[in-house]
Amino acid sequence: MAKEKNVYSCTECGGTSSKWLGKCPACGAWNTLIETVIASTLPNKNRFAALTKGAEITALGDIEATSMARTPTGLEELDRVLGGGMVEGGVVLIGGDPGIGKSTLLLQALDALQRSGQNTLYVTGEESGAQVALRARRLGLDNSQVKVLAEIQLEKILATLAAARPDIAVIDSIQTVYSEQLTSAPGSVAQVRECAAHLTRAAKASGVCIVLVGHVTKEGALAGPRVLEHMVDTVLYFEGDTHSSFRLVRAIKNRFGAVNEIGVFAMTERGLKGVSNPSAIFLSQHEEPVSGSCVMVTLEGTRPMLVEIQALVDSGGPSPRRLSVGLDKDRLAMLLAVLHRHAGVACMDQDVFVNAVGGVRISEPAADLAVMLAITSSLRGKPLPKGFIAFGEVGLAGEVRPAPRGQERLKEAAKLGFSSAVVPKANAPRKPIEGLTIHAVDRVEQALDVVRGLT
Repeated sequence: MAKEKNVYSCTECGGTSSKWLGKCPACGAWNTLIETVIASTLPNKNRFAALTKGAEITALGDIEATSMARTPTGLEELDRVLGGGMVEGGVVLIGGDPGIGKSTLLLQALDALQRSGQNTLYVTGEESGAQVALRARRLGLDNSQVKVLAEIQLEKILATLAAARPDIAVIDSIQTVYSEQLTSAPGSVAQVRECAAHLTRAAKASGVCIVLVGHVTKEGALAGPRVLEHMVDTVLYFEGDTHSSFRLVRAIKNRFGAVNEIGVFAMTERGLKGVSNPSAIFLSQHEEPVSGSCVMVTLEGTRPMLVEIQALVDSGGPSPRRLSVGLDKDRLAMLLAVLHRHAGVACMDQDVFVNAVGGVRISEPAADLAVMLAITSSLRGKPLPKGFIAFGEVGLAGEVRPAPRGQERLKEAAKLGFSSAVVPKANAPRKPIEGLTIHAVDRVEQALDVVRGLT
């Protein structure tokens, strides 16, 4: 007879403890231990089977490395994020807020793959087969031949994968799947870790590409143990405001492609449609230039995109506010200090609000120069010239440092009709770019002088 015991599992590192502690003894995180009940059963020799058959030790140079064949999903923006398409035996984890469109995107991708000749399987643990069919009809996927299985028991799912032998399978979602080997509830740390490990081994052994849908916490991180992200080959985040029609798919980890790639979709009545020119989303359409607005060119993976940075400087009280949306608030405070010390622009008694248009999040420091010019424009009430862009990192000493792949940024701006740019001197092209006047600067004060001359 199986004996049950209580253990406490860490949601961050997956470590366990025999008693509850405020601090995880393995990773040091606070308040992350969750009680789970585990039944100790007779050992199963196949439970932790190796991913591949036993082999002799081989020198790395003697192993024949072949390129991974990719299967396009039929959605160009999704293929961009995946690095070209689905990989045989690959495991993809995609997470996002409820109702953001994860199931819709994957159902569209499976239908396109099925129509191209791939054998697909959609395993749903949150909906019935009738609900999935109803959504398919709303999306216009009439007479879709995608096979659907409504099941949450891991052993039955693995048996179906072995019998049906699909090329691509979707598990929606991993938090609903449970294994009979454990007595804890579906969605618990132990269940998520165990089920993901078994599905990963099945994918590697059989060559089926498995896509796992994951829930996210209220902070926006993937629910479950952090080891879940280490197990899989690719981690995608589905982002966007549910009140907006635009969605972003961002790659955080990808063993078969570049990370930090971004795919842009628009939610329509017929599902998600790829956006070929995402810069149009992140640029506000002003009939005339307005103060506090500066356009920059940011890089999302291999794609240069133009994003409008807006700033509003207003009279503050005894404790001025510093608020940023889509940008690092700590970096905003640093840039205000640099602006005061090296350019003589003081905002100590002013409220400063900075926003990246379109809901995009910019993490690279190349946005520094555009943020500072937008703040200065709002403070003085003078708009920047029409067709003006700027990018560059700003250091604490007031120097303007180069941004990576500056040539591609400038070419993208010129292609979209921008005529004037302030960039770091190291990013100035050797050959002129047609239609684009480039002002190369070394210091913050030089950039402000150039802008004064243009306005």
